[in-house]
Amino acid sequence: MIIVKVKLFANLRNYFPDLGLGKSLDVQVESNTTIARLYEILEIPAEEIKLAYVNGIYCETDYKLKDGDEIGIFPPIGGGSQ
Repeated sequence: MIIVKVKLFANLRNYFPDLGLGKSLDVQVESNTTIARLYEILEIPAEEIKLAYVNGIYCETDYKLKDGDEIGIFPPIGGGSQ
């Protein structure tokens, strides 16, 4: 088992309402867990997520997490006017 730190941004924080602004979750997962599997473990629907950064670098959902990784998960962001 490994432990990763997960930060949720914008409306994704609603899935963990007790998580303070700017705080991260320590999540214990099996070795070789992918980002896609992490979304399932966190019970966040894939369509709610636009991208993830691991240790500050954009990664695809097949990236295998390593002990101590810091993951930032972002929703699709809309807005602006034409």
